[in-house]
Amino acid sequence: MSQPDSRLATAVLALVAQRPDSTQPASAHPAVAARKLSQQAAAKAAAAAGALALPPGPLGWLTILPEMMAVWRIQAQLVADIAALYGRSSELGQAQMLYCLFRHTAAQGLRDLIVRVGERVLVRPATTAVLKQIATSIGLKLSERALGKSVARWMPLVGAAGVSAYAWYDTQQVGKAALELFEREMVVEG
Repeated sequence: MSQPDSRLATAVLALVAQRPDSTQPASAHPAVAARKLSQQAAAKAAAAAGALALPPGPLGWLTILPEMMAVWRIQAQLVADIAALYGRSSELGQAQMLYCLFRHTAAQGLRDLIVRVGERVLVRPATTAVLKQIATSIGLKLSERALGKSVARWMPLVGAAGVSAYAWYDTQQVGKAALELFEREMVVEG
């Protein structure tokens, strides 16, 4: 594994190691509230990513990991808030967080962690070794994305607009994954 892949895998593990606290109360209509929170988080992520993508050239390269981390923190908070809307904060663990944050990016790496079985979701316990393996797989996918972002740093305004749009889309996908996960009955193997 290359150094960028390793740094991204480490960042992913650090991100899911601590679940953000949520101030959201359980909702009578959690899906509606979750969609609204997803829109707000997507706008916040797009603004953060776009602002961090403005520095051009080599200086811009230094902002790629901070930009990704800023967006991931916003997304992690979104996942925690959606779990709280469904009254299921206690069920939000590292496996669920990884699944929601990266399902659309690295679905293949997550296939053994969470499986949909009819209307239920089966969550398999994740050992530290399994989490590291999944984070490594995610790190490889994310390093490919980071390479694309480095190209965008050479065209500051156009690149920032593209990075911002992708952060918005990405955050929408995270919200969708969280909503789908917490709407279903969750069975944790053990």
